Amino acid sequence: MTLGLARDPHSHARPEEVVVRRMALDLDVSFEERRLSGSVTLDVERVDPDATRLVLDTWHLDLGAVTDGRGTPLAHDLGEHDPVLGARLTITLGEGDRVVVHYATTGDAQALQWLDPAQTSSRKPFLFTQSQPILARSWIPCQDSPGIRAPYDAVVRVPADLGLMAVMSAENPTAPAADGTYRFTMPEPVPSYLVALAVGDLEFRELGPRTGVYAEPQVVEAAAWEFADTERMVEAAEGLYGPYRWGRYDLLVLPPSFPYGGMENPRLTFATPTVITGDRSLVSLVAHELAHSWSGNLVTNATWNDLWLNEGFTTYFETRIDEAVFGADYTSMLLRLGRQELEKTLDGAEPQQTVLHIELEDPDGYLPKLPYEKGSLFLRMLEARVGRERFDAFLRDYFDRHAFGSMDTPTFLAHLEAELLAPAGLTSEDVDVEEWVHGPGVPVAAPAFTSDAFDLVDAQASALAAGTPAADLDTTGWNSHQWVHFIRSLPTDHAVLDDVDAAHAFSTSGNIEVATAWFELAVSSGWVFERPAADAALADLLTRHGRALYLRKVYAALATTEQGRTRAREIYTLARPTYHPVSQGVVDRILA
Repeated sequence: MTLGLARDPHSHARPEEVVVRRMALDLDVSFEERRLSGSVTLDVERVDPDATRLVLDTWHLDLGAVTDGRGTPLAHDLGEHDPVLGARLTITLGEGDRVVVHYATTGDAQALQWLDPAQTSSRKPFLFTQSQPILARSWIPCQDSPGIRAPYDAVVRVPADLGLMAVMSAENPTAPAADGTYRFTMPEPVPSYLVALAVGDLEFRELGPRTGVYAEPQVVEAAAWEFADTERMVEAAEGLYGPYRWGRYDLLVLPPSFPYGGMENPRLTFATPTVITGDRSLVSLVAHELAHSWSGNLVTNATWNDLWLNEGFTTYFETRIDEAVFGADYTSMLLRLGRQELEKTLDGAEPQQTVLHIELEDPDGYLPKLPYEKGSLFLRMLEARVGRERFDAFLRDYFDRHAFGSMDTPTFLAHLEAELLAPAGLTSEDVDVEEWVHGPGVPVAAPAFTSDAFDLVDAQASALAAGTPAADLDTTGWNSHQWVHFIRSLPTDHAVLDDVDAAHAFSTSGNIEVATAWFELAVSSGWVFERPAADAALADLLTRHGRALYLRKVYAALATTEQGRTRAREIYTLARPTYHPVSQGVVDRILA
């Protein structure tokens, strides 16, 4: 079953009248002008036989001619710009079912980040896109809704003298083209937010028969070592929930300004370099993005109000992959940390913000981690009630039955009742579905997680509190998850923090999870403001990378005091030009 085409509150499109069924891009990349220019050809279907208009989403695009497939001009109208949705482009269709829109991007293209050579490891320019949730409309006139899917082709021309490679969420090259011209095909239908492009000085390394990694030459060997378990993760995922249906699974390591940990673009996950730690301790990010190949890419939330159907499922699936590859003890730490993140998110939040299925004016309006961790907890609860074997069979059937389609919350809940709960002799009331999905906070009966590895950490934290010097603690073999848990257990006493930092050098940690946890504590306690070296390390952290999740944590801690807010603005003045628009928006809201 596939949902019928319906209106999306975050899109101008009217797919119940006319819907895009295939897209072809033809684009020139100009680093000098910082713009993409060319055309998009849209093959459309008149769902309503009497429909005469195609409605597209745009965001500050420089529009040129609009024609049919034979070059005949088509009447069109660009509406007023809405601060959330952008401008509606209404095109009057001719006799055929093909529309060609000529256009160029502008400096207001929020999906695009153009990097100067000084911002990259290769000292060559770099471009990448980030289209989720509704930023695709800033570089492609399209029906920018996750409930609308289409395969696509693309021709991308890059200045040949720069020696750069172009890659997309499609079938990709593994070496640069001498003439700078690249051709792409994505044969499976995808929503617009999963159309992705990157251009840079890239090399490719094979990881397995269908897996590999792209990165700048200075990073690629370290990336290939860090992600060596990727093929095992794909095999583990298939063992759980059925065949991987996208051909290849490759990763692209982007420069540090990439605003997310990862982006699940099909065939080519975009990944932050902050997970390259030299000890493979943060590769659960790969498990998360890989899991999206089922939950999100294969079965997609119909609107962004249903985001938990993407992210809650994926967070659950991620931990199942981690358990299969790295073991239950490793996964128990991730589950504990995830619950800690959720509790922190819920602390002080307005109740109406903490429901899973939420009506959003702006699709970026979710509380951080809420749909991920609360959604995953809901699925963990269901698994516990019906048993893992039955729950896994249900999920596998769910992915098979709705493959390459979309799903909204009411439809899923009806499916859940009919296909899982009723056969198990349960009702929605028995498992508190209404409280989980539409109620605030986390139900009292939510699963709780234990971790032997964290018990060891707790014992050493108690020893520290009892007076044992930090250098004498038994921390042999701890991984980054244990260190984060340790930092979160520390008091705010400045003498203790001095001792701990002297012993373990948290202020200069190269591990983004550890460094962020440390600076959250160092800022909230006021310790960092009395330590010039630590303050300099804080500024370095906030200017060296642009990953929005961690920027949000540290800037939010700074913003709680006037002294911190002043320091945050000093750092941000220098750092903001290096951030992607997504990260700029996050920090802008914190410091407003």
